Amino acid sequence: MRIATALLPVLVLTACGSDGTSGTTPAGAQASPAPTDDPVAPVRKVDTVAALLPADVRQGGTLRIGSSIGFPPGAYYPNGQDKPPAGQDIDIADAVAKVLGVKLERQDASFETILPALGSGKYDVGTGNFGVTTERLKTVDFVTYINDGQGFAVKKGNPTLTTKVTALTQLCGLTIGTGAGTTFEATLTAKQGVCAEAGKKPYDVKVYSENGATLTALQQGRIDVVMSTINGLRYQAAQPAAQTAFLGEYHRLDVGFAFKKGSPLAKAFQAAVNELIKDGTYARILKKWGTTASAIDTSRVNPPEHT
Repeated sequence: MRIATALLPVLVLTACGSDGTSGTTPAGAQASPAPTDDPVAPVRKVDTVAALLPADVRQGGTLRIGSSIGFPPGAYYPNGQDKPPAGQDIDIADAVAKVLGVKLERQDASFETILPALGSGKYDVGTGNFGVTTERLKTVDFVTYINDGQGFAVKKGNPTLTTKVTALTQLCGLTIGTGAGTTFEATLTAKQGVCAEAGKKPYDVKVYSENGATLTALQQGRIDVVMSTINGLRYQAAQPAAQTAFLGEYHRLDVGFAFKKGSPLAKAFQAAVNELIKDGTYARILKKWGTTASAIDTSRVNPPEHT
């Protein structure tokens, strides 16, 4: 799943896989400062969980995390790019690091570059609202921490689409904007023949590498609808400045930390997430960001894609 920014600058979301790619801040984020409560502050190292880390990581004490920063509530810059990012993904990653007794060396990266960079060793772990899909599981390991997914949004007042999108045939003849390298792009491309099969004009897909460009296109009428993450689109629609309307959930996906295939870090991260679920920190983080409906009961390594 993945998503975010500046319309002039409002925001658009792009990915499951995916948060935003440009790292700029959406207007909705500017209008709504980050919550001030800090459920991560009390978290302490849990020795039995930290012991699951490889010896060299325990000794080095640092992990490199490739992080896609783009839009609330996942990860964004509420106070500008010269200040630390905030969001649900940031809090969960920081809490996991505290349980493991390590520090995160966070490196901002565009969404579509993170998964390939895991294989090259540039990052130890990646975050960016990455949805767990069958295709991604061929090359990447995942440790789940939330359940999000795919949804649609339109410009508020759009007369063409006014009801929940439950089938892609509802989009026939329209132009859909989404983010590069996302599950949204993959879904739309794979299903592009459904309109012809239904005897309708096909939909057109426009892919943007920057989320701000996607939203600008929506506001200017160059695209009719945006496909992005459920939580991001829902959050965006709640911000008056965004002037968008959320058209509901289309397909749920587990979201997880991403690792190169066979990474020895996966079991340690899974245990850390489950520790946070057990001690209540996880629930407090989701409550802070308004994503309680996306909570999971337990973290899993490489679960099958939701059908």
